[in-house]
Amino acid sequence: QVQLVESGGGLVQPGGSLKLSCAASGRSFSINAMGWFRQAPGKERELVATVTTTTIRYADFVKGRFTISTDSAKKTVSLQMNSLKPEDTAVYYCNLQSSGINYWGKGTLVTVSS
Repeated sequence: QVQLVESGGGLVQPGGSLKLSCAASGRSFSINAMGWFRQAPGKERELVATVTTTTIRYADFVKGRFTISTDSAKKTVSLQMNSLKPEDTAVYYCNLQSSGINYWGKGTLVTVSS
């Protein structure tokens, strides 16, 4: 079993920045991918950014504004979010893929508003 704990959400003004972090814990698991998804009110959950051992993938709507990074030794993934827009308001979920199973954090709310 894998547990994911997110931190770093909050309220920020348009144009501002936030950094989300996620730490994974559990008994001896491998990591195939880690990343972030988000879900805005009334919308489906969507990919924000993911990292595997060979690739980094960003959604088109965050390219050039968000940066994902991982620390494989610490089993953490972070998302630096710059130039935030009101449409970035959503609950952001940490995701980890291990041995064909998707694990999810409980989510952290990001609100972009003046």
